[in-house]
Amino acid sequence: MYQNQQNTTSGRTMVPEAKQALNNMKFEIANELGINLKQGYNGDLPSRQAGYIGGYMVKRLIEQAERAMSTGAQK
Repeated sequence: MYQNQQNTTSGRTMVPEAKQALNNMKFEIANELGINLKQGYNGDLPSRQAGYIGGYMVKRLIEQAERAMSTGAQK
């Protein structure tokens, strides 16, 4: 990123309609990993566990995008 540019999207959902789906995915993945999340604030969650959840979310989102691109390319 250039010196004078700021990341204005940090921490914001790019597509507001996707916010609930992302939240559902977060809870689903946390459950799969055996991590108990509470509704609302989870700031007391160790960063390692939060990182696991976020990492698996990114992995799953990439897999979904790749599937969507591969099926779109076959049409």
